[in-house]
Amino acid sequence: MAELSLPILDLSQLDEGPEAAARFRDDLRAATHDVGFFYLTGTGISPELEARLHRAALDFFALPEADKLAIENVNSPHFRGYTRIGGERTQGQVDWREQIDIGPEREPVEGGPAFNRLVGPNLWPAAQPELQEVVAEWHATLSDVAQRLLREWAQTLGADETYFDDHFGEPSTLIKIVRYPGTHEPEPQQGVGAHKDSGVLTLLWVEPGKGGLQVERDGTWVDAPPVPGAFVVNIGELLEYATGGYLKATNHRVVSPKAPNDRISIPFFFNPALDQRLPLIDLPPELAAEAKGVTKDPNNPIHALYGENALKSRLRAHPDVAAIHHADLVGATA
Repeated sequence: MAELSLPILDLSQLDEGPEAAARFRDDLRAATHDVGFFYLTGTGISPELEARLHRAALDFFALPEADKLAIENVNSPHFRGYTRIGGERTQGQVDWREQIDIGPEREPVEGGPAFNRLVGPNLWPAAQPELQEVVAEWHATLSDVAQRLLREWAQTLGADETYFDDHFGEPSTLIKIVRYPGTHEPEPQQGVGAHKDSGVLTLLWVEPGKGGLQVERDGTWVDAPPVPGAFVVNIGELLEYATGGYLKATNHRVVSPKAPNDRISIPFFFNPALDQRLPLIDLPPELAAEAKGVTKDPNNPIHALYGENALKSRLRAHPDVAAIHHADLVGATA
């Protein structure tokens, strides 16, 4: 920990016997109670799959502008597809990045709660058919890692191992393939502004050797550079809610790289079904004594129902999509 700002956990400890597994769970609880972020090694994900996904990301962003704009997210009421540079907002400020958002491939849902508008098909680039295949493999692989982590979290928090399985429903996932272009500005620029994730769990793959991620610790921004072979893992607002604040969602941001460099980043968000509400975990007394309650921020209320939390984030991040497709919701969702 002398040089790195985040703890490092090794998932392969779970396969090394009961004592090693118990140490992993203790470290997992401590990391997410104290920091909310950690590096995760030992996932078993092949370097070959990582390389294929990285290549697909580079190929996508190298497509002609017309091919990318053909799947621009302003054409999707479900907030899917390509976001051009400067097309996203965090806390009202422009994020200097471009990206493609990919969620579960589903038919649109008519009527019902407003968050049903998030359900629908993805937009895929016709010029790059291989992207869909590698993303599907990445999704399946990381879903297995996420589910394994959640079962260990449940146990270390005093719940049944199946707590999250029992209350998740069909997971709502989101993969963002992001490129942060370099800037020539002398001062650090906002790649993505300070925020907390709206769901339960995020697994972040970062292009090797490319820094920029910063995590807030004790009121100070600290760098979280990539670690070879590791994912950066953080918890979201719903896990803070489910633990009464024992675990805390943590502010984080990305500082743009200096030109001519750029940076590829691929977060994977693993969350409950939109209509699911995680019941509060009955923490053991020694943990409950350290639960300080859910963060109270009038500008960012944490909703217990995941769909409400997800819709809140989407409407804020993509005001152009909201204005085109969801004008009736603009201003109505905090």
